[in-house]
Amino acid sequence: MSEANGTQTSTAAGDALENLLQENRKFAPSAEFAEAAVAKPGVYAEAEADRPAFWAKQAREVLSWDTDFTQALDWSGAPFAKWFVGGELNAAYNALDRHVENGLGDRVAIHFEGEPGDTRTYTYAQLTEEVKKAANAFESLGVAKGDRVAVYLPMIPEAVITMLACARIGAVHSVVFGGFSADALRSRIDDAEAKLVVTADGTWRRGKPSPLKPAVDEALSAPGHTVTNVVVVKRNGEPVDWHEGRDQWWADTVQTASAEHTPVPHDAEHPLFILYTSGTTGNPKGILHTTGGYLTQCAYTHKVVFDLKPETDVFWCTADIGWVTGHSYVTYAPLINGATQVMYEGTPDSPHQGRWWEIVEKYKVSILYTAPTAIRTMMKWGDDIPAKYDLSSIRVLGSVGEPINPEAWMWYRRVIGGDKAPIVDTWWQTETGAHMIAPLPGVTATKPGSAQVAVPGIAVDVVDELGASVPAGHGGYLVIREPWPAMLRGIWGDPERFKETYWSRFENMYFAGDGAKKDDDGDIWLLGRVDDVMNVSGHRLSTTEIESALVSHPAVAEAAVVGAKDETTGEAVVAFVILRGNAAEDPDIVATLRAHVGKEIGPIAKPRTILVVPELPKTRSGKIMRRLLKDVAEGREVGDATTLADNTVMQQIAASLKA
Repeated sequence: MSEANGTQTSTAAGDALENLLQENRKFAPSAEFAEAAVAKPGVYAEAEADRPAFWAKQAREVLSWDTDFTQALDWSGAPFAKWFVGGELNAAYNALDRHVENGLGDRVAIHFEGEPGDTRTYTYAQLTEEVKKAANAFESLGVAKGDRVAVYLPMIPEAVITMLACARIGAVHSVVFGGFSADALRSRIDDAEAKLVVTADGTWRRGKPSPLKPAVDEALSAPGHTVTNVVVVKRNGEPVDWHEGRDQWWADTVQTASAEHTPVPHDAEHPLFILYTSGTTGNPKGILHTTGGYLTQCAYTHKVVFDLKPETDVFWCTADIGWVTGHSYVTYAPLINGATQVMYEGTPDSPHQGRWWEIVEKYKVSILYTAPTAIRTMMKWGDDIPAKYDLSSIRVLGSVGEPINPEAWMWYRRVIGGDKAPIVDTWWQTETGAHMIAPLPGVTATKPGSAQVAVPGIAVDVVDELGASVPAGHGGYLVIREPWPAMLRGIWGDPERFKETYWSRFENMYFAGDGAKKDDDGDIWLLGRVDDVMNVSGHRLSTTEIESALVSHPAVAEAAVVGAKDETTGEAVVAFVILRGNAAEDPDIVATLRAHVGKEIGPIAKPRTILVVPELPKTRSGKIMRRLLKDVAEGREVGDATTLADNTVMQQIAASLKA
């Protein structure tokens, strides 16, 4: 075992995925935290005894129903589920009106911080009024229950207001990330047959104005679309082309509308939103979520996974509303739970690299939920930056996105959490709607890098090629064995694709492509997508584990690993690393890192090639595009890079490799 990071090797021949890297550090909750925690240990047994009954109880506790449901779960049409059958409710009423009715109208719902430094604060009463106005405005433009609304907005309050206004009238929102191209926007508008587009003139990105409206104009330039109106928020004052009769300013439509609007109850299975998961090319895949089950699991998990105390906590999820994290843990769950949250428009380094910590200090953020990519970037910038700010308000830290390396987890705990805030590493997907695997901070002894245990009421497993559960200490495919409330209800307009994509690999089990392992305690570790698994001399190795081994070396800030064709071994490990400080000046750094991986995992995992690069190709949501790195590793022309946050990265990599 290595004393540096507590890892040891163990391989299991024949595993669907080999279980190589093990982590032995544990952090039990303090007695004080556990005593005051929202979730208690008995919740697991209660949920397991009768999962549908458990979720029915949660549904009635976290939501207000206009009509109570008569059946928790109807699975007769599997794999299409119906949850809370017969129940009726309104999502916007649950997020807003009922808190005002309960005397919480003066509680802050959103602290908004714009990138240029402008701020706005909305109480629950004020946010309710804005959503009522937007609902009236959209209805005046002909939007009715069941119609689809495309939302192409930056991280500004109007984005949340638009989504909730749609939910209020029963329109289905389809949020398209503001970084996507006009073609991507058009394909989503066409697939959903959207009637209205809500956008802005632009936003700010690293101090410069970034346009949005021109992409909408381009998307709608060709005939054949279903859009009748475009509502435009004035955000950065950039000049825009205007289409009379079609385009409306937000100020002229929403701000002038009546603030009286009565919410109408909708069936629990009424569609709430479509969110597209494919890249910017090909046939978009619209993930459909409905109302009752989705809201129940979002609100419940937000409460227990983050140990939410809505009276005192300030919650900040850094995700954009263009991704499911921004739907579930910005727009819906925090507001349903009556929490106060922070919304930030900009990037972590604008106008300086301490921007996030400045915001934490300013608003006394107590729960911070962000992505491993952001955490590793902050590590790269150095401990001295967060050290300048008072982060003592933080009591819970969350991680979402790709698996988090143990060393990044430890840095997050030590530097941001003051070595006391528990970290909840959450696994879930656009398709699952809400957290599926996560520690409960007052119950679970957390392990660096592991999502650990299924949320109460969720049945996850790791199985082999034949669908049999693997024993502790082995790896395989991550599946979900039973329906869950927030599950997707299909792919918009394509039920066969839904069955083929998620339900065909294993009988009666949901599988979306992730590999995982169970450690010796039975806790779950995510190993990334099985598409990213390498077959090296007959060993099936996870890119995630080798990346974690590399990042555990003090010279490495970030790492991405791919498999490249190799005549001898079938595939060979190729690593791309970003080094810290002056490590690049060490002529032996590549040999040192190869030896380090061999020591941490085993000789089979040693990279054949280690390439030192200035940056890694990432999407705007922070995911590393390994496909492009594989092109480089195998000497091919680099493929489509249109979804990259910075499309110059591949040129930087090419230039660095020629140097």
